Amino acid sequence: MRIAVYAFDDITMFHLAAPLMVFGEVGRLGLAPDWQTRLWSDREGTIRTIEGYPIGEVAGPATVEWADIIVFPSWPQSLVPVNDGLKNMITAAHARGAAIAGLCLGAFALADTGLLAGRSAVTHWEVMPLLAERSIGSEVDSSVLYIDHGDVLTSAGTASAIDACLHLVRTHLGSAVATRIARSLVVAPHREGGQAQYIDRPLAQPVSDTTMAEVQEWALTHLDEPLTVDRLADQAQMSRRSFVRHFHQSTGTTPARWILEHRLQEARALLETTDWTVDTIAAKCGFGSSVTLRQRFAAASATSPTAYRRQFADKRGNMAAPTPTGQQ
Repeated sequence: MRIAVYAFDDITMFHLAAPLMVFGEVGRLGLAPDWQTRLWSDREGTIRTIEGYPIGEVAGPATVEWADIIVFPSWPQSLVPVNDGLKNMITAAHARGAAIAGLCLGAFALADTGLLAGRSAVTHWEVMPLLAERSIGSEVDSSVLYIDHGDVLTSAGTASAIDACLHLVRTHLGSAVATRIARSLVVAPHREGGQAQYIDRPLAQPVSDTTMAEVQEWALTHLDEPLTVDRLADQAQMSRRSFVRHFHQSTGTTPARWILEHRLQEARALLETTDWTVDTIAAKCGFGSSVTLRQRFAAASATSPTAYRRQFADKRGNMAAPTPTGQQ
């Protein structure tokens, strides 16, 4: 996979670092040696970040023809329109089959090319109305962290870029690889929810954060067991109402949705890395039955567990022998 990340003068170091960090970790961990990432800009040479640091040896526009995925990690804060030369390069790359990703303000680069017409899209919450005006015919959605149409992807602001890049890794290399990278970077493999960063809410007390982290760690080792809200609240030594409130402040989601997402995440990993039956995986992940797993999996991934396993069969490596639930 060849990934070209667009750089420009006055880009923030964070926006530039997010895709470079995630995609670079694929190679550094030896998970897919053929993955390559290059910085490029409108001209070959050096760009200067908004923090004042120069970044040299940036490739020129020809890199677009080399890439399988072209990433716009941001866009100038003035939201200057895309010039005709860059627009032609983007549309030509898309026409030959390259995927185009606009992270945060980078969605405006895609909007100006017409690639978002008739599609749903997302960007930083502060400029979502401007994106709607700029991309006539697209539906701007504030309820998600990123939207992937396969050939075109957009993400919300700041840290959502990491979520979107991990999603791209998950799509091409499987959830086990994405989880390995997330663990290496000490970030969540997959986050639920939309752009909650614009909602003012009181900060949780430090003891609550610690308690929530301990409860989450405990829950992840007991996914094969019933994990009701009452049981989690007992583990936290809180009342049900207090626990739900503190959990939402800490994670941005409900305990039930958090448990479901992590059960699905574990199911994906087991489908990729073991030859266990769907019944065994359902029990191991706490779904109770294969019927429930299939229903939940289809709702979340728009595919069946069997089809998912078939898709990622060549990415799983050695298969593990099944073991009874609770013995691993």
